[in-house]
Amino acid sequence: MQEESGWKSQGLMVSLFERITELTFNGPDMNLFINGTERVINGVWEEETLLSVLREYFGLIGTRFGCGKGLCGSCTVHVDGEPVRSCITSVNNIAGTSVLTIEGLQQDSEKLHPLQQAWIDERVPQCGYCHSGQIMQAWGLLSKTSNPTEEQINAFMDSVLCRCGTYDRIKKAILRAAVMLQQSSDTHV
Repeated sequence: MQEESGWKSQGLMVSLFERITELTFNGPDMNLFINGTERVINGVWEEETLLSVLREYFGLIGTRFGCGKGLCGSCTVHVDGEPVRSCITSVNNIAGTSVLTIEGLQQDSEKLHPLQQAWIDERVPQCGYCHSGQIMQAWGLLSKTSNPTEEQINAFMDSVLCRCGTYDRIKKAILRAAVMLQQSSDTHV
């Protein structure tokens, strides 16, 4: 009797897996430009989040799952140059867009992006969990405001939580990165 019910529950799990697989992979193909490379997503379920596609489909695990509600900011990436919360962004709504993740921020394989280097120089990371989201949010500010004030930094970064409380070091790192970016653009003129 026990063996029979075990087989029944195993059969239920197999059918559940088949149904999930059917839902997940029978949708239309979709194109995204991820970190500058065109990628085709084969038949993603329309309710799949950008976060899960990045992590599970493409193996880009630098973007973190935090709250799953878009509140903490750990999952921040850029879509067409704007910071978004990937845990609540349906991949179906962003077909054909350009997505930038923490893995794509560093353009030169020989050295870190100035924002990443400033993070290290200011010793920002403690646990490190929120930092890919923090850095991507900060890049959203620095890509539009080359010389932000402390007030602008506080306002822009307010929506990304750091449970370790490294907010002062984050602010210093952003200010340092702004200077580094200005210096690098001055040498390329």
